Amino acid sequence: MALFDLLGRRWTLRLLWELRDGPLRFRELRARADDLSPSILNRRMAELRAAAIVESRKDDGYSLTDDGRSLLDSLSPLHGWSRRWEKKFRGKRKA
Repeated sequence: MALFDLLGRRWTLRLLWELRDGPLRFRELRARADDLSPSILNRRMAELRAAAIVESRKDDGYSLTDDGRSLLDSLSPLHGWSRRWEKKFRGKRKA
């Protein structure tokens, strides 16, 4: 349940998603997250670092750990499901 609590916090999944292709510095990550407030970004990144899902690299910024990458891989089927659901949902709204 601790993982679901962490992932359910606002912006957490978005931040993990933005890190999927490689490290990002604080400003880059903030910009990709729709200019998320710096205090919330700092808080979420501290929580993710404490959970060993994200690490902070001096020269590269933030990146996923091996566990973080594994977590995103585990969520990949959910991403596929959500894409299919979105298409159905949009189709029903237009009808």
